[in-house]
Amino acid sequence: MKIISKILLFVITLSGLFLAGGGGWLAILGGSLYYLFAGVVYLLSVYFIFRRKKIGIYCIYFVLVFSILWAIWERGFLFWPFFSRSLVPLALTILATCLLNEMRPLIGVKEKRMFIAGGLAATMTFFSIFIGAFFPHDAQYGDAAVYKKHPENNKSENWYAYGRSTHGTRFSPFTQINRENIKSLHPVWQYRTGDLGPGIDQNTPLQIDHFLYSCSRNGVIAALDVDTGKATWTFDANERSPIWQRCRGLGYYEAPKVVETQQQPERSTCSERIIQTTNTAKLIALDAKTGLRCAGFGHNGTVDLKQGMGEVKPGFYFQTSAPLVAGNKIVVGGWVVDNQEVGEPSGVIRAFDAETGELAWAWDLGNPAIDRLPPPGKSYTRGTPNMWSTAAYDEKLGLVYIPLGNTTPDYYGVLRTELENKYNSSLVALDVNTGKERWHYQTVHRDIWDYDLPSQPALVDVPDEKGNIVAAVMQTTKRGEIFLLNRETGEPITAVEEKAVPTKSTIPGEILSPTQPYSVGMPSVRAGILSENKIWGATLFDQLACRIEFKQSVYQGDFTPIGLKKAIQYPSNLGGLNWGSVSVDTKNNIAYVNDVRVPVTYWLIKRNEYPEVEKKYHSDHTGHGPSAQTGTPYGMVTIVWTSAAGIPCVEPPFGTLTAVDLNSRKIAWQVPVGTTEELGPFGIKSHLPMPMGLPTYAGNSTTAGGVVFFAGSQDYYLRAYDAATGKEIWKYPLPVGASATPMTYISPKTSKQYVVVSVGGAAHSQDIGDYVIAFSL
Repeated sequence: MKIISKILLFVITLSGLFLAGGGGWLAILGGSLYYLFAGVVYLLSVYFIFRRKKIGIYCIYFVLVFSILWAIWERGFLFWPFFSRSLVPLALTILATCLLNEMRPLIGVKEKRMFIAGGLAATMTFFSIFIGAFFPHDAQYGDAAVYKKHPENNKSENWYAYGRSTHGTRFSPFTQINRENIKSLHPVWQYRTGDLGPGIDQNTPLQIDHFLYSCSRNGVIAALDVDTGKATWTFDANERSPIWQRCRGLGYYEAPKVVETQQQPERSTCSERIIQTTNTAKLIALDAKTGLRCAGFGHNGTVDLKQGMGEVKPGFYFQTSAPLVAGNKIVVGGWVVDNQEVGEPSGVIRAFDAETGELAWAWDLGNPAIDRLPPPGKSYTRGTPNMWSTAAYDEKLGLVYIPLGNTTPDYYGVLRTELENKYNSSLVALDVNTGKERWHYQTVHRDIWDYDLPSQPALVDVPDEKGNIVAAVMQTTKRGEIFLLNRETGEPITAVEEKAVPTKSTIPGEILSPTQPYSVGMPSVRAGILSENKIWGATLFDQLACRIEFKQSVYQGDFTPIGLKKAIQYPSNLGGLNWGSVSVDTKNNIAYVNDVRVPVTYWLIKRNEYPEVEKKYHSDHTGHGPSAQTGTPYGMVTIVWTSAAGIPCVEPPFGTLTAVDLNSRKIAWQVPVGTTEELGPFGIKSHLPMPMGLPTYAGNSTTAGGVVFFAGSQDYYLRAYDAATGKEIWKYPLPVGASATPMTYISPKTSKQYVVVSVGGAAHSQDIGDYVIAFSL
């Protein structure tokens, strides 16, 4: 037998051994018998071919036909499930066709022609499916006819808050850049911050008149000319955190205009202020024109946010998200390091006077009697749910909307107080002047899944069931649920149903809620419940490995409890929907959301076993990897669920961009976002731009020109989508990936519209940058 034939037989033998061995294991676990059957038949085929019996060739063709029928039976004609189930049998059939010469003279001319024809058909099918992987699938496009075109508007308006306004809608009323001319968009300037790490650049700049205000991953602020990108001033507070360095955004405050008199001359400095929160828990006010500290604010322009917090270990409490400037108040929460120990710093919400920096009020849910600084020797209630995202503000109602996270440790609820259980994962409305609670609404009961509210609420006006326009607040969640609540009362505008969920925990003392709220009146933006036939892998081999792990793990659907045995969480603590928040076309009442569809595996570890487990898995001290949960009987691990090759164990898409019609309460369109160009098995870049849809980070923004901009995929592009249909209408390659939300503005000097994005590296990528890039027509 020729050496080439031996190599081909060796490949088929290895495939058969893997499928038969793994398939036998899966069968013992109660899973599909297909892999065992296919593996055994492949091994028999090798035996027969080696013995020069033509039935060996027939066996391989039989497995191909059986595999295709099995693929259709399991998942129909869905492309990506069919892709992963068919390519290996097709490839092995092509190899078998190459062995025909070994069967001479046992195979007649007619049989040989038949096998050759079958091999050619398999080859054509293989390449057809492979080529098909470079075209979008699983896309649901919208109807352009129902989209109402906006009137032409090229008047300059400031992007003065993280979500463009305090309503958090990320909608710009400009039409200069639109669906018709988007292909002429190109880069016109770039600015290099010089900050290349550590950390992640997640900044959405502000635009105020002639200046763009950018903040780098380590908090270096630059005031850039909106037309040239040249820096007028820079400011570095030199406040560095030992972990999780990022600055998602800044705040802006403008003092009320006063009539100049001899007794009260008009201020020349700090009448306009850039407000910064740092990764060391400082609140800083800078003169927007000069970048100098505002001397009358706090202590020489700085307020120490650790005041009243008690012990704060380095890196355990600081601000990652943009502060909210609500009238003359600056409202801040704080990021608390995830899942490390009991009694971490308080989740207190505070408001400071934007002129003086004095504490205006505090909302300590653990002790409402403390409405400013705690008494001497005391601190705000430790361990309470915190707001690590950004709040929204309704200036008419005078309410600030606070998305709360979870009490740490996130995955162990036995030690929590009733107050903590009451407020975990809740949206809270506070009076902007007093800090007193007006209402709160909980999205997860007794949360032990780290399903904290990650996104800034969006303030929208929507019709209720009777057609009356209601002032609403829209809150998205890691579960992919969208809650639409009355802004004034907190009552749901659309139906919410309490559904039964798993209630049995294997952890002593852990009490789970028998039901959880599902926003059934709004569409969910998520994948469905997992089952064995929905487990995926790019090939039969990693799919089999994932199926084995699925059968070995605990999975009871939504809200699968964590225990000492490895369990699967889906949607995971990554989302669903995360910190990027939403954008809303306020004329068409369409909300645009981007999501993550990657499960995690998680489990608790007995305290005496935790040190060894911590050595095995990498921790970033942010709730991903091992976490100590000191003060409880258990440590824990949460890791993204992939095969050994690093390929997700669920079907694509792994991330989508979705348009939700707030009038009809239906999905208008949904498309996968991103390609595998910068990803591949074992962390090796494939350079194959297959549009599977990758996990999305940061957020999107939309314009009156009918364009939705997004850059937070795993490949290195800024993309534009047709707001009416969801079709990708433009993209531009970036030097590295991005993890930031694009923004847009019109220059008050040149009347040109610009689109700007911070480009510092895609999430989980080793390629980092320090770019702020502007595009224009």
